Amino acid sequence: MIERYTLPAMGELWTEAYKFKTWLQVEIAVCEAQAELGYIPAEAVAEIKAKAKFDPKRIQEIEAEVRHDVIAFLTNVNEHVGDAGRYIHLGLTSSDVLDTALALQLVESLHVLMDQLEALIQAIRYQAQQHRNTVMIGRSHGIHAEPITFGFKLAGWLAEVLRHRDRLASLQDQIAVGKISGAVGTYANIDPQVEALACQNLGLKPDTASTQVISRDRHAEYLQVLALLAASIERFAVEIRNLQRTDVLEVEEFFSKGQKGSSAMPHKRNPIRSERLTGIARVIRGHAIAALENVALWHERDISHSSVERVVFPDACTLTHFMLAEITDLVKHLLVYPENMTRNLNLYGGVVFSQRVLLTLVEKGLGREEAYVIVQSCAHTAWNKPDGNFRDLIASTSEVTARLTPEEIAACFDPQRHLQHLDTIYQRLSI
Repeated sequence: MIERYTLPAMGELWTEAYKFKTWLQVEIAVCEAQAELGYIPAEAVAEIKAKAKFDPKRIQEIEAEVRHDVIAFLTNVNEHVGDAGRYIHLGLTSSDVLDTALALQLVESLHVLMDQLEALIQAIRYQAQQHRNTVMIGRSHGIHAEPITFGFKLAGWLAEVLRHRDRLASLQDQIAVGKISGAVGTYANIDPQVEALACQNLGLKPDTASTQVISRDRHAEYLQVLALLAASIERFAVEIRNLQRTDVLEVEEFFSKGQKGSSAMPHKRNPIRSERLTGIARVIRGHAIAALENVALWHERDISHSSVERVVFPDACTLTHFMLAEITDLVKHLLVYPENMTRNLNLYGGVVFSQRVLLTLVEKGLGREEAYVIVQSCAHTAWNKPDGNFRDLIASTSEVTARLTPEEIAACFDPQRHLQHLDTIYQRLSI
């Protein structure tokens, strides 16, 4: 198994040097398996491990001539190893190295993503705990609906990222596969036991039925999961952007000392980080589409996927990690304005309590249709007027006062009734 160590930075995992490192790791694992099964001398493997190294610049020089990256890599390694190098890559095809090494990079990237996802989980959980009782208006269609709490809104975010944690964990099982099966995958020049041993030593499983490549449905799934995670982060970012609008201003991105929002308008405090996240999510979705296009290769393989993957995997993994780090910091330092939430909740005299008034009238014997007309009339009269007051209109409507006492009317406007069962959700999420 691969020895676990301090997680590298995501950018490091996708450098040329790290790629070549994983190629060499695969080649040595195969040599070790060959030696264990008696196909090559054990002393040759010891020499290979002692001498094998590479120089990315030298590989680039060789590739400029031979026009083949794996051959250039092997040529450079053999320049250091010498005669024992004849046992390297024995019975393999290039994709044995490329696909198995790519699996190592993708698994390591998953570890980095999952580590950052845990930080996001903790940030959301903390804010949800802090604001579990911070009352605000819930909205549907962008229009005021009924009271919720900011903690409840964050509980939905938390549940979503917890599902993403499960998806990433499941994804590792799908992507942590290697193939050491030779040209077209038939093991014509390599023992399947070599593949089994090499993959085991690399912390991978042999692919069930590879061709010359590992089928790209696995890789497409990988990018689909990243795109879905990015879509959730975008959802959170869009919500922050909406709640930061000047006419709402219930939350706001932290605005640091010396920060400026506009070259023209000194007053501006723009949600630039949330907008950045929204834009990046679009890029990652595009990469997911490209990965789907890679699934349909010709026959046992072609090379059309290679140029795509050189772009989409480094880009998507790095961007997703950036998005996770950015939204984590944004949530940690989010400015929350409960007083503005209260102000917005009570606009037009509490029209958002209309359903409670309706149901109470029905409970007191008034027909639903008749009650609806009365309540809607009061609500629309109060709606969007500077002095509109739904509660006062309800309290002065004879059809209402004939059935409800002042205390019963007041009870209709108590937001706590809307929050009485939220503990059920908080308990599910340990908030």
